[in-house]
Amino acid sequence: MATGEAALTQLRRGVLEHCVLALLQSGERYGYDLVTELSDAGLLASEGTLYPLLSRLRRDELVSTAWRESPAGPPRRYYALTNRGQAALDSFRTAWTGFAGSVDQLLQKGTR
Repeated sequence: MATGEAALTQLRRGVLEHCVLALLQSGERYGYDLVTELSDAGLLASEGTLYPLLSRLRRDELVSTAWRESPAGPPRRYYALTNRGQAALDSFRTAWTGFAGSVDQLLQKGTR
């Protein structure tokens, strides 16, 4: 059985991709912006985790990328949600709602 921290790590891994897609739903963002927001939410332990994930999302055509000039420094790669990414996010939202409800129900049974 996984310890609390190990279980939390597994949960983060399982939802991180869809959390990235959810952040991109409001508009394009550059990688470091995503790192900051996910870290602040407690969902990202290391910056090195995100960039391979973003590359995979791009290969899977869930996100698109574009280089933009930066007012301070080198150009930045911005990521945007594609129609395919939106469909994946919508599907995950539906699945998550049912899944989270079932888990919550079982956890509540254990406290009665």
